[in-house]
Amino acid sequence: MKCFMYLFIFSWTFFGFSQDLDHKLWSELLTKHVSESGEVNYKSFKKDSVKLKDYISYLSKNTPSDSATKNEKLAYWINLYNALTVDLIVRHYPIKSIKDIKNPWKQRLWKTANLSYNLDEIEHDILRKMNEPRIHFAIVCASISCPKLQNKAFKTNTLDAQLTKATKAFLADNTKNEITKNQLKLSKIFKWFSKDFETNGTVIDFINLYTSPTISKDAKINYKDYNWNLNE
Repeated sequence: MKCFMYLFIFSWTFFGFSQDLDHKLWSELLTKHVSESGEVNYKSFKKDSVKLKDYISYLSKNTPSDSATKNEKLAYWINLYNALTVDLIVRHYPIKSIKDIKNPWKQRLWKTANLSYNLDEIEHDILRKMNEPRIHFAIVCASISCPKLQNKAFKTNTLDAQLTKATKAFLADNTKNEITKNQLKLSKIFKWFSKDFETNGTVIDFINLYTSPTISKDAKINYKDYNWNLNE
């Protein structure tokens, strides 16, 4: 009986049924190639391109079922989006910007992994429809002005805390947002995806959840230029 239980536990973890273990390889790659402040060493990442493709292939075979929890789905699709973005850059590196790639968010480069999604579809048709605006501070566009690539994978059981931490860090970064009580110079992310941040109030209401002091509801909003240079 004990042997059966050990075999069951081994099978449960080895074949990826535990969401916390699914993304171990991705965490290892991120820890190795991404700094705490979010700079990505794409040159060294390129040397691990086989492992990166292995991770992408693994995810393609373990798409969340309809019965998966919201956090399981969010962690899965956020990690997949970020892995595909890194792989996209690595395939074309050296480049100065993701925009040097033709139609980067519509590329279908992962058919060998039986993955038909492109980045646009994952972001707009899947993640944005899950009613979690904090995804915009978790998924990355490989650019200086985008949220930093976390150097650990997102996990189901820590997802809420990770999303909150990423949101607060992005808002507190003066190179991305300048926030005072009566004036805001915001990332264009808040302009491009304003509807996502207005589901329970205004953009200012959303920002007030993750910053201090409290911003006036009449604060003037301007938007900062977006730097598309590579985040390396």
